[in-house]
Amino acid sequence: MKLVSWNVNGIRACVRKGFLDYFHKVDADIFCLQETKLQAGQIDLELEGYYQYWNYAERKGYSGTAVFTKQQPLSVSYGVGEQESEEEGRIITLEFENFYLVNVYTPNAKRDLTRLNYRLQWEDKLFLYLQALDERKPLIYCGDLNVAHQEIDLKNHKTNHGNSGFTTEERGKMTRILDNGFADSLRYFHPDTEGLYSWWSYMKTIRERNIGWRIDYFIVSDRLTAKLIDSNIHSHVLGSDHCPITMEIKLSFYS
Repeated sequence: MKLVSWNVNGIRACVRKGFLDYFHKVDADIFCLQETKLQAGQIDLELEGYYQYWNYAERKGYSGTAVFTKQQPLSVSYGVGEQESEEEGRIITLEFENFYLVNVYTPNAKRDLTRLNYRLQWEDKLFLYLQALDERKPLIYCGDLNVAHQEIDLKNHKTNHGNSGFTTEERGKMTRILDNGFADSLRYFHPDTEGLYSWWSYMKTIRERNIGWRIDYFIVSDRLTAKLIDSNIHSHVLGSDHCPITMEIKLSFYS
């Protein structure tokens, strides 16, 4: 099974920049989007062979997630019962017989950290939600999680300590997940590899010089790590300020 996750920073703009070429070429079993930035009826993606699930933000042109899957899930849910996360369209959960898939666009703490407290409360609720799902069956948790976990996960870590996405508090929430039954699939294969980034500023030459952050993840239940085949970053793929990330795993939708 091949899975892809991509913060497209506006799916309509990304489609104009070649999204469909990549989508068809990668031929994923499950393709997750974050920051779709649209409402129902604003795009008609004809993706033959895929079921489509969208979680739209109430605010126009903001946030939003989507999942495209070759196999129809047993159930689909949106949010975790916390009102603002549903209003912002940030979570989609698909249940299959053998696993859960949780696609997430984590709130940004903002440059001045005015949303940090909200972000941390949101993380606490999501953590309990992930734990509850994991008790029932293993899960794959993916998306733009808006945090560089370790210093190796961003180019200029020395000058970014304490900044949004690299605060001690945000990094601690990721550590808690990874210390409680989950694994970072990319670091499972590449524990010490530097320069693996998934987001770059739009400032001139930043991406060309690979001055980036890794804030997009595939995280799996620990009991799925033995089934992992590969986890990678497609940094060559343009169309957004993020690039797609991929994971391959020996897992089937149903027994």
